[in-house]
Amino acid sequence: MSQNPSEDVKDDVLLACRYGDLEDVETFVKQYGAFALADVRDENGSTVLHMIAANGHLDLLNHLLPLLPPTLLSVQNESGSTPLHWAALNSHLEIAQKLVQQTDGPGRDLIDIKNKAGRSPLGEAELAGWEEGAKWFVEVMNLDADDSKEQPADEGDAILDTEDGSNRDIEVEIEDAEGQVAKMKLSGKQISSASQASKP
Repeated sequence: MSQNPSEDVKDDVLLACRYGDLEDVETFVKQYGAFALADVRDENGSTVLHMIAANGHLDLLNHLLPLLPPTLLSVQNESGSTPLHWAALNSHLEIAQKLVQQTDGPGRDLIDIKNKAGRSPLGEAELAGWEEGAKWFVEVMNLDADDSKEQPADEGDAILDTEDGSNRDIEVEIEDAEGQVAKMKLSGKQISSASQASKP
């Protein structure tokens, strides 16, 4: 196994990740190892995971996640974006879910990382108008449950149950740090989380 791929070889494997060429990526890993793949960056500091996440190559992601160090999931490029930012920007739900749910990875903490523009992956999803992804991020993101228990109920708080005990859907608004608001409908089970997230 060779230890030092040339810059041309690194460029080639980045392109292979961008275009989802599993065979070329496997050849690179056999020749140089998974650690060499984890060290590959483009001129903007983007990793192979950035390329895969941006372009929605789920089969390649599934193949590589067990081979790559979990720390690669939270690597930020020169603009401060992680692979999850790129998955959100390009509306790739299954990719986003895999990145967040990867064993031994940062998990839902990835949703809190902000790029240099001050946007989290949730903010990128909202900016892209990707409601499905924004809704999923809200459902799984970190919420400060202790603060919400201490705060008195506001007039605008959602009522989760109707008189007959059945849950109902309501529309909520989620505001990010830049003041952008995303509207979405949530079921009764999701409402308590969403209403906590929307409080200042």
